[in-house]
Amino acid sequence: MLTPSSFPRPPSGSAAGTDVVCVGETMAVLGPSDAGPLADQRALALGVGGAESNVACALAGLGHRAAWLSRVGDDPFGRRVLADLAGRGVDVSAVQTDPDRPTGVYFKDPGPTGTRTYYYRRDSAAAAMDVGLAGHPLLRGARVLHLSGITAALSDSCAELVTHLVARRTVAGPFVSFDVNHRPALWRRHPHAAAPALLELARGADLVFVGRDEAESLWGTRTAREIRELLGPGRALVVKDAGHGATAYGTDGAETFVPTPAARIVERVGAGDAFAAGCLSALLEGRTPTHGLRLGHLLAAATLSTREDVPAVLARDTLDGHLALDDVAWSTLSMT
Repeated sequence: MLTPSSFPRPPSGSAAGTDVVCVGETMAVLGPSDAGPLADQRALALGVGGAESNVACALAGLGHRAAWLSRVGDDPFGRRVLADLAGRGVDVSAVQTDPDRPTGVYFKDPGPTGTRTYYYRRDSAAAAMDVGLAGHPLLRGARVLHLSGITAALSDSCAELVTHLVARRTVAGPFVSFDVNHRPALWRRHPHAAAPALLELARGADLVFVGRDEAESLWGTRTAREIRELLGPGRALVVKDAGHGATAYGTDGAETFVPTPAARIVERVGAGDAFAAGCLSALLEGRTPTHGLRLGHLLAAATLSTREDVPAVLARDTLDGHLALDDVAWSTLSMT
């Protein structure tokens, strides 16, 4: 994303390397094909979704070499996950198949105030990820390693893996991107552990994504600048503020704000992942902070307009046209 003076650049990599490796759980997703409530349905549509693989899919759609590293069950849901991600251009060759644990599943329940989600992921194959994954050669050859706080909350072994990769940096080489992604339900057994654990991880990353309201509930910060002060120097930061806009901070403290364009909201699930993918795409391409935040907004708007966790990526000429707008034209842009 940002200029070399503002953000550290990821390593250049090689022709045979991977641009981004995303580590985390992906589940089968079951939900209504219309806006009706789950309890009234007689049939459900089957898809897949997971914060980190959503990022990988969007990056692959933008032409980057993206891989997903995780575990799935030896079951139809696991096979569907692998087939779906591979069909979107994501490298799944390093994913492990567990003969004993199942693939996680979640259900979507649309309602007048938004879509609720119900997760069935305890003791899933992905929850058994551990530090052994940190030794996979795929990680050492990546330019960017992307993880989220969701994985840290799945199990003790997953928490140890994320700590090794983000806070202790046991894998030399990749630029580490971390999306805080606080999910209170996943921390229910240890609710007071979330704030310090996620803060430690955020302080260990090269680039951090966090929602302003999310940070306020976790750490008591009220503004993007307060989040910046809490995390301290040495890392880049992107603070998302829903319909208001997003603010990026470089390692030198340089601040960039881009307002959110008007968008049609069908469902919010996956929009934050799309935003992160847009910023990471711009980072890989050496674009400016403004381009990075704009691309994040555009991908998020596309996700908001559909019930899919990962919608089709807009055509490059359309994206480039929006990215080239002046500030006045951008401020009146509508994606509805």
